[in-house]
Parts: sequence; C-alpha cells; structure tokens
Amino acid sequence: MRLVQLCIFALALVAATTAIAAQRSAVFVPSFFDPHRPLTKPDMGDIHSIRFVTEDDYPPFHFALPDGSLAGFDVDLARAICEELKVACTIQARRFDLLAGALDSNQADALLAALRINAESRKKFDFTAPYYATPARFVTGAKSKLVATPEGLAGKRVGVIGKTAHEAYLKTFFPKTERKVFDDRMAMRAALRKGEIDAMFDDAISSSFWLGGTDSHQCCVFRGGPYTESRYFGEGVGIAVKKGNRQLRAALDYALALLSKKGTYTDLYLKYFPIGFY
Repeated sequence: MRLVQLCIFALALVAATTAIAAQRSAVFVPSFFDPHRPLTKPDMGDIHSIRFVTEDDYPPFHFALPDGSLAGFDVDLARAICEELKVACTIQARRFDLLAGALDSNQADALLAALRINAESRKKFDFTAPYYATPARFVTGAKSKLVATPEGLAGKRVGVIGKTAHEAYLKTFFPKTERKVFDDRMAMRAALRKGEIDAMFDDAISSSFWLGGTDSHQCCVFRGGPYTESRYFGEGVGIAVKKGNRQLRAALDYALALLSKKGTYTDLYLKYFPIGFY
C-alpha cells in the first residue's frame, strides 16, 4: 500500500512540476525573509560540508522512494542550501526519536525534519528562521456562499478536532459558531462532504492534500484565512542545529534568505504543495 501511495505521489509531483509557471500567478507563496534586506554571506570558517539528518516517512516533506533514495520538500531544500553555500552535503534518514541524539553526539550538523520551533524545542536546539509555518484554514463546500468571519459563521455548524489548538481558537475568536467536535479528520471531512456541517477548521497543510486528492471528490475549497497566530499555531518550522553553533546557523539563514530571494523556494513550494495552504 505504501509503495502504491508513493508512486501516485511521485506522478503527482511530475504533473505539479510542469505546472509551476502557471501556478506562480495563482498560488500565494509565503515568504519568511525580507526581500529588501541586503544579504552578506557570513564567514564560513571551517564549514566545508553539512551533514543533515531527517526521517523518511512524512510525505511530502521527507520520504523514501521505492529504490530507497530520499525525496521531499525538506530534502530538496537541503540540497539547494548546500548548492548555494558551495559545500558538500549529505542527507541521512533516521527514526524521528533518534534525530536529536545525532546532533548531540556530533554525528550530524543540522536537523531538517519538520521540527516545530517552540519553547520546549528551543531548550534543546538553536534554530534558523522559520522556512514554513502551518496556518489554520476554514474549508467549506465549493458552492458555499459563507464568509469566513466571526459574523459570517455565527450560528453555522463548524467541524473541528477536539482538544486541539484549532478548537481553542474557535472558542475564543468565533464564539457564536455551533462547534461540532470530531475525534478524527476522516469523520470530519466526510461530514463536510455530505453537508452535515457547514465548514471545518483545521490544519491547512493536511487540508490542502485532502482537497487535492480523490477522497474529497472536489467537494470543497479553502475559505478565508490563513490564521497564523503563534500562540495557537506555533512559531513555524526551522532547521535545528546544536546549541551554540552560531556559525552554521548564520550560514543556513543566509542560504534560506538567498533561496527565497532567487525564487528557488517558490519553485520548491509549488512543486510539493500544488494547492497552496496559505
């Protein structure tokens, strides 16, 4: 089953790559770097190579192809970083629970595995600036006329996963909605598709792949948003380095900003996220 899913995903990436030029004008691509800020390459010192570690079971960010090679947004981003910095690059997959230990024991230099920046993770690592964040979005039926505002959704049935930041956000900022709490996404999405709820409020990345997949039957679309308040939805995802490794962190930040400025980041985003989640 996993092999079939990866093959389907690979075919989708090929199609997405051919459509990048058209998507540039249709999909909003987030930017986490000031395009007007002058870029000065930091002192690379003794940085002649960068050993990245990631995992291999979280598509589209990082996953193993049938031949065992690594692919994904994070993997391509790591390679692009090394190309910009003109250094050798290795990318090794490990179990997620072993990634932190690889940095601690100097078996790796940087951890690139969708690791969220928050107070807890900052105790263990230093981070680059975020290179993506996971906003929240409303999804409604494609023909719905709803406006995704507190007034527009007042009295409407809005699905949300229980005991999550999304539920807490709805309670605080959309108090007049009729919240329908679900235990899992499959049930919530099925309810939206059948018209049993008027909208759902959830993780935008996960929702974007559902909207672009066959299971949605093209029933629905994003409506309003995105919602990015860090108190609820985090500071974003960055590349982690060992505490105190300022030189490598500065080099990685420089490369990320340069990739953004050149448009390389945009190309990667459109390749792996054909339905933008912003």
